[in-house]
Amino acid sequence: MKRTIIKIDEGLCNGCGACVTGCHEGALQLIDGKARMVSELFCDGLGACIGDCPVGAITLEEREAVPYDEIATIQRMVPKGEKTILAHLKHLKDHGEFEYLKQGVTWLKQNNVNVDFASVHNAPAPVYQQHHGRGCPGSREMSFAPAATPAFKMAPQVTAETSSQLRQWPVQLHLLNPDAGYFRNADVVLAADCVAYSFSDFHNRFLAGKILAIACPKLDSNKESYFEKIKAMILRSTINTLTVIIMEVPCCGGLLGLAQKAVAEAGRKIPVKLVVVGVKGDIQREEWV
Repeated sequence: MKRTIIKIDEGLCNGCGACVTGCHEGALQLIDGKARMVSELFCDGLGACIGDCPVGAITLEEREAVPYDEIATIQRMVPKGEKTILAHLKHLKDHGEFEYLKQGVTWLKQNNVNVDFASVHNAPAPVYQQHHGRGCPGSREMSFAPAATPAFKMAPQVTAETSSQLRQWPVQLHLLNPDAGYFRNADVVLAADCVAYSFSDFHNRFLAGKILAIACPKLDSNKESYFEKIKAMILRSTINTLTVIIMEVPCCGGLLGLAQKAVAEAGRKIPVKLVVVGVKGDIQREEWV
């Protein structure tokens, strides 16, 4: 199966071991003075080790890899003690991987492993975590609830800031992990880059309660990766619906083509809605396809 997993540039790696210490899952070891992936099974693909690398030798890539196994990971972690277990559970919570978190906690309770679950439950969800070195903090996965919508609407003549309906980060399709927890059973919006700049009420009309991915079918490279990610969302994350929002210009149609191809090859039928936005910001078409 294809999934997001770390890649180590051994030419850049200086053997400091910071990533090994930072990987509570035990997927990394120092071998012959270089950090090496010793088990794809234990790599959750969330990239916590990226921020620990002082030379930027670790990146994320999507490739064929064995599925991550939370139960095998937590079993491997128990001998390392409570602090390591709690660090792992908080790591899952911070990245919105609540299904894996539930699996790990359930296994620990069923096997009478006593840890301070309350410390994880009460830990605040992070808004931003600083990364050191050259690892990009902008690609760190975050899941969060949008700000509350006011109970009243301002009069048209009064300027008011619209509350963001964004529920996760990142949003660019190349940076998104299709196995991220926020995709599971979600309603997904796949929007061309220009849509949000053209349609003034994009957040309230299309984004509320949904997960967002953006892409440009004309200018972006490696669109085959886009096809694979959409297919993975359908098959592995079992998304509920997919709304494709494009501009009226001909080059935007490729985004709908990618989505329809992914649905066809996934072999799992999901409702797909097409929305076409005009260059003047009007909705020209909105239909299930």
